[in-house]
Amino acid sequence: MERTLAQTAKYFGISRPKLIAHMRDKQLIDDRNLPRYPTRDREYLRAKEGSWFHPEVGMQYSQSTRVKQAGIAWLAQELNLQLPTPPEDFRHVA
Repeated sequence: MERTLAQTAKYFGISRPKLIAHMRDKQLIDDRNLPRYPTRDREYLRAKEGSWFHPEVGMQYSQSTRVKQAGIAWLAQELNLQLPTPPEDFRHVA
């Protein structure tokens, strides 16, 4: 499972701009919000490339950062963020 930066920020209970600021401070992403070290951090982050056709200006291309499942705990450690506590399991209650 991969998350966008917005989804990752929501998971940690902070805003997307705040997550981006923390990641930039730690040199994890560049000024375009893409992984600064894609080879080193490939287990945790990846740049997703997308494209679409616009009828007036032709092909449009985009890139965005995705956080892999292993990247959640890694980001929490790198950025000193708290992982949310898992919800209580009520399956044992009859």
